[in-house]
Amino acid sequence: MVVIFWYLNFVEKKYDHKIQEPLIQKKWEDAGVFKGKIDPEKKPFTIVLPPPNANGKLHTGHVLMLAIEDILIRWKKMQGFSTLWLPGTDHAGFETQVVFEKYLKSKGKSRFDYDRDSLYKEIWDFVESNKSTIVEQMRRMGPGLDWSRYTYTLDESVVKTVYSTFEKMLSEGLIYRDNYIVNYCPKCGTTFADLEIKHKDTISNLYYIKYGPLVVATTRPETKFGDVALAVNPEDSRYKQHIGKEIEYEDPLGKFSIPVIGDKYVDMSFGTGVLKITPAHDKNDYEIGLKHNLPVVSVIGFDGKMSENTGKYAGMSVLKAREDVVKDLQEMGMIEKIDDNYSNAVTVCYKGGHVIEPTVLPNWFIKVDSLKKPALDAVTDGKVKIYPRWRQITYTKWMEEMRDWPISRQIVWGIRIPIWYDVDKNPDLQVNFINKNGNRVSGKVGELLDTYDFEDIKKGLQNLIAPKDAVFSTKDGSDGRYLQEKDTFDTWFSSGHWPLATLKYPDSEDFKYFYPTSVMETGWEIIRFWVSRMIMFGIYLTGEVPFKDVYLHGLVRDPEGKKMSKSLGNVIDPLDYIEEFGADALRMGLISGTANGRDFAFPKDKVLAYRNFANKLWNMARFMLMMFGDFENDVPEFVNFDENKQSLDETDKEVLSNLENLIKDVDQSLEKYRFVDASEYIYQFMWHEVADKYIEHIKTKNGEEKRRSLSVLKYVYSQGLKLLHPFMPFVTESIWENLPKNNNDKELLIENNWPN
Repeated sequence: MVVIFWYLNFVEKKYDHKIQEPLIQKKWEDAGVFKGKIDPEKKPFTIVLPPPNANGKLHTGHVLMLAIEDILIRWKKMQGFSTLWLPGTDHAGFETQVVFEKYLKSKGKSRFDYDRDSLYKEIWDFVESNKSTIVEQMRRMGPGLDWSRYTYTLDESVVKTVYSTFEKMLSEGLIYRDNYIVNYCPKCGTTFADLEIKHKDTISNLYYIKYGPLVVATTRPETKFGDVALAVNPEDSRYKQHIGKEIEYEDPLGKFSIPVIGDKYVDMSFGTGVLKITPAHDKNDYEIGLKHNLPVVSVIGFDGKMSENTGKYAGMSVLKAREDVVKDLQEMGMIEKIDDNYSNAVTVCYKGGHVIEPTVLPNWFIKVDSLKKPALDAVTDGKVKIYPRWRQITYTKWMEEMRDWPISRQIVWGIRIPIWYDVDKNPDLQVNFINKNGNRVSGKVGELLDTYDFEDIKKGLQNLIAPKDAVFSTKDGSDGRYLQEKDTFDTWFSSGHWPLATLKYPDSEDFKYFYPTSVMETGWEIIRFWVSRMIMFGIYLTGEVPFKDVYLHGLVRDPEGKKMSKSLGNVIDPLDYIEEFGADALRMGLISGTANGRDFAFPKDKVLAYRNFANKLWNMARFMLMMFGDFENDVPEFVNFDENKQSLDETDKEVLSNLENLIKDVDQSLEKYRFVDASEYIYQFMWHEVADKYIEHIKTKNGEEKRRSLSVLKYVYSQGLKLLHPFMPFVTESIWENLPKNNNDKELLIENNWPN
């Protein structure tokens, strides 16, 4: 009998994911079921995968992201849409360079041993040797990605798109170069956007330093040599008589005078109500300096050491200079008192936790005013919908507050800014290079050219800092004595083009059919970093939003709710769980454990529960087929409720009615991105309605009544598999291939129609 043949494939009492998952994955890939097709008769449904670090490894956040997006793709594919899920990986500029520099350190080397081009090649080779790791790990999750359209953020086509945007914005006056106060990390040697810094609570010393008749409370006495004014609140009666005047004071470098200005920014309750204004090393001071047309005097260099403007302290580290300055001021009687228990927040970089030095540095900036309004309107007008809806406030606040965006980074790894400087027109270019003897040489290029050949400087170039007013060109400087800008683009600038770059904007057939994309699914923590920039660029370049919906998932924390980190030793390797419990169990466990966009603890108990659920589904199929074997003729196909309702008993009708309600509930939940609800509905139905109640009901029947109910069971179980397939694709596909097919059934479950 046919049934016996099918049943023999279910000899194993438990579903073995280690055997089934690789086989099923190969079947999907061999059949090309996820290759995106341009079909004018169908509506497109497109998702662009947020690109994981090409040099990284799969983590729980990736698993959750892949699970959610795969649910959407499989659901829409079975509904009849022409689906495309575009994969890719990110060069991850700063992140990757940090990893590589740790690798260099293990070899007894550093980035300073290389010229810029050689270092870039070393990092390129390092990434290429490891790039396939994350792709192979993602494949183990069974995602329905179209790997034939894989994109890497350093692909030539991506670089071309990024360069085109830069040149367009430059020509329209949206990009400018200027000295500006930036978040500079001397340790990492790069600037950070406001979103990339953190504030670390600490206890510091608050020094009360005398400036003639006034006293200033500050945590940074070492920057006093860059002070250009003292500021008081114009409403502070204690100091009104000093506003507009200069006062005399003395410090270890000599006697000086300094103006006193009035500004409402000054908090009269802090310290003495007098602020020292150091525009070169404090963002708020910089803004006050602009308002009052004050000079900028830098006292800390790019290497994090005191500059030549600090006299005898030049070359010292900041902390050493602070110690010596305080000692000298105390000896002069210039410190009134020290509060050694002052609570404040120190600014650090998000990656290494190094102290940030606000520094004035030439940078490339985007004027955001004309770009952010359309991007804000797109969300407030509903052209882009954000889920969960309460996350929208994060986006709108950020767009309202966004300031001009520094898009240059002082690192090697990334897309190099396409700007060239003629050294003959820019003799003041500050350069570092490695000469023929392997020694590092620094200085102004105009002076260095008296001793060194231009080609040697160009070949050995490590670093370049061009003055704000440097003359530059966007044309390749290969036909003259040109040095290219050393800085790379902020990765958020390049990845802000991701929906466009993956679809080969502007002329490809993919772009014309699949853009705008349907959903951008990503973690909530980068809605400001990334989502806002994609919307800005999408509207600016195409006039349309890049996606219609944004779904923001929460972060997966350790089982105790703590953030995972290597230092805490609480990082969960998802591959261990895939090996032990299977990809389906891990996917479904994370989906059912998520908290509708909020951070949540890793749900280990749910992963185990869904491993058991996979076995339950497997044994339900075994038992059903075993009961089919009681009949010489095959169990008939259940086609239409209306045609069969006269012969159905109340239990048959109830399970069919509950199935109809289930289909509606699942569809409505998925439309609202309520994945937890949808998964729970299916779980409860299959385990309790079908297994616990209906199958037990069938056991009490005999003869034709049993055959009729088995027909209903086969129908209900098959429809349940289809509903569950986007959530647990491996086990459902494995079971489906071993079930006897009806006339209209396709061999692969993923190619069948969604229940309605």
